[in-house]
Amino acid sequence: MSIEKTWRWFGFNDTVTLQELKQIGVEGIVTSLHHLKPGEIWEIKEIDKVKNEIEKQGFRWSVVESLPVSEEIKLNSDKSRNHIENYKRSLINLSKCGIDTVCYNFMPVLDWARTDVQYIDADGAETMLFDLITFAAFDIFILQRPNAERDYLPEICLKAKEKFEKMEEVEKEKLSYNIIVYTQGFINSAVIDSKDYISCFIQALRKYKEVDEMALRQHFSIFIKEVVPVAEKHGIKLCIHPDDPAFPLLGLPRIVSTIDDLEWIFSQNESIANGFTLCTGSLASRKGNNPVEFVKRFSDRIHFVHLRNIQFIDDTSFFESGHLSGSIDIYEVIESLLKEQHRRKKEGREDIHIPMRVDHGKKILDDFSRKSNPGYPLIGRLKGLAEISGLIAGIERGITDFE
Repeated sequence: MSIEKTWRWFGFNDTVTLQELKQIGVEGIVTSLHHLKPGEIWEIKEIDKVKNEIEKQGFRWSVVESLPVSEEIKLNSDKSRNHIENYKRSLINLSKCGIDTVCYNFMPVLDWARTDVQYIDADGAETMLFDLITFAAFDIFILQRPNAERDYLPEICLKAKEKFEKMEEVEKEKLSYNIIVYTQGFINSAVIDSKDYISCFIQALRKYKEVDEMALRQHFSIFIKEVVPVAEKHGIKLCIHPDDPAFPLLGLPRIVSTIDDLEWIFSQNESIANGFTLCTGSLASRKGNNPVEFVKRFSDRIHFVHLRNIQFIDDTSFFESGHLSGSIDIYEVIESLLKEQHRRKKEGREDIHIPMRVDHGKKILDDFSRKSNPGYPLIGRLKGLAEISGLIAGIERGITDFE
């Protein structure tokens, strides 16, 4: 009763083809309608175009990642009602096409953040790093966000100033582009790659000037109370993705970072359709978070899993260390997930096989000669899939032997 092995495919323009994925043990596909912007309706003909291509190659469309929540909804603006209605219509259309799992996030403006997408690990592989001092330099001295220094400890501000003063102009431009555009442009983002992308980004931040954590929670509550009943009625499982990293950035509130956050989210609608994407790397980025605790606390609401590992360098930085090695006990995470699947089987639930994809990957070998989105090289992810698949097989054998 193995976990379903899935792969994030970026559609018809992906440099990795579905035919290639058939050769590496992938069972399901995770994808989105990448050409549509947040707030637009996903029409059946557009969904079917992608779904038919996936099924033609012998896969199923296991998870939508993601049906994006627009900034209008997060801001509860005048357009929010229309965008929520469009979201509900998109869920109904996905259900009509036989797709039943939808991953989404509620992070304002910035979906995820890394300060270096070409960090070289000790083994020579290329991976991604988040460094708080570098991010503070970007925030305080490049963006010059008003009162940004209040969000950092004095020693972080001092080191950020020293770092900024040593940076060449080309380094500042590269850092800004990586954070604002390069890591965002391929994920249904509202980010526009233009000459004035920094000023556009600052404008987006200003819209949240009056939105604190309480206000963002209120906006989320409005959204979730509208969409969960529709999802439940039409057999859709919604699964919110944790904040990445799991702490506030740029003065923006983040509300999916802790166990308490998720307890509150599930209290807004107790339906099992109001679920959770377990992302080990995102959760572990916050000191004090243990992904195993999240599995045990919210196991019945986990509808989708991202497995990756991170390694802290110090209290201010971490890098993506692969899949088995790092700060996270991936063994215990998988063991807990497999036990949850066995529990679901005994309970008679239909969603026994939890979809899982290896999240991100280190650039290795031939990856350096292939084009890919940041964090999504072919060989690095294939290595991770092989490692995780072996671990799943071994743990599963141990569980069944002792039943």
